[in-house]
Amino acid sequence: MTSATAIVTPREHRRGILLMLGATLCWSIAGLLTRNSSIANGWEVTFWRSFYTAAFLAVVMLGSHGRGAITQIRAIGAHGAISGVLFAVMFTCFMLALTRTSTANTLVLTSTSPFYAAILGWLVLHERIPLRTWIAMPLAFAGITLMFADSVAFGAGAGLAGNLIALLVPLAFAANIIVIRRTGHHIDLLPTVMIGGAISAAVTLPFAMPFTANLNDHLLMLGLGVVQLGVGCVLMTRAARYLRATEIGLLSLLETILGPLWTWIGVGETPTAMTLAGGAIVIGALFANELAGLWLDPKPVTAP
Repeated sequence: MTSATAIVTPREHRRGILLMLGATLCWSIAGLLTRNSSIANGWEVTFWRSFYTAAFLAVVMLGSHGRGAITQIRAIGAHGAISGVLFAVMFTCFMLALTRTSTANTLVLTSTSPFYAAILGWLVLHERIPLRTWIAMPLAFAGITLMFADSVAFGAGAGLAGNLIALLVPLAFAANIIVIRRTGHHIDLLPTVMIGGAISAAVTLPFAMPFTANLNDHLLMLGLGVVQLGVGCVLMTRAARYLRATEIGLLSLLETILGPLWTWIGVGETPTAMTLAGGAIVIGALFANELAGLWLDPKPVTAP
């Protein structure tokens, strides 16, 4: 492991990019796996995904730390526990939204988290919001308005509810960023994500019963919990050692593009024209904001 002041080498930087691309690919299959499931109850889908995620990360932690895994969990402290609760909100709302609106709507709306994080950071931590972000935010929200107008225009009650639920994901993400920054020290994300999965499974269990999942559904839910979320989170935490936040933000946008593509190819789910237009505006604003941040902040990356 390199020291806290060690500059990330070009080889390590390339490794970080590959790890983040792997994480993005994992995250992007959520819609495809969900749409191929026969489970009609979104709460049950959410429960199994969270359950398998928590179980997978518990195994990862035991494999990495052995008996020290309990110590790792305790080390996250109160702030880590709050972070776990916020992860639970994100996991729950993401899947409930995905089962109530299109994959494109869900991914585009949840991708706006950097803007909510900037606003909360400004309000709570008094962090300055760059001019580029002030310009990008109204553009993104104009795109979101188009997507909501699409749901209202077609009388899509479930779709509108799904859109509203999806907006809770970036809000919880932004709150999570504030909690982590307020600690003043590093929080190990794997235990907090595992706790988030466990809380989400516990909260959704009463609404998920009676279970209807068959063997094929369990394989799909296992894919959601282990590969889509579990492996994706592990890869992201590894990538974060070698990449700047702006680089992670840029690469994460691939999920918003690939997710709807997989569901279109796999199950023929085609976004409406207004969703495509609104989504293009949101993604364009996010891309321009992150790219400008990368260009204006050329500081070298340091490895932990």
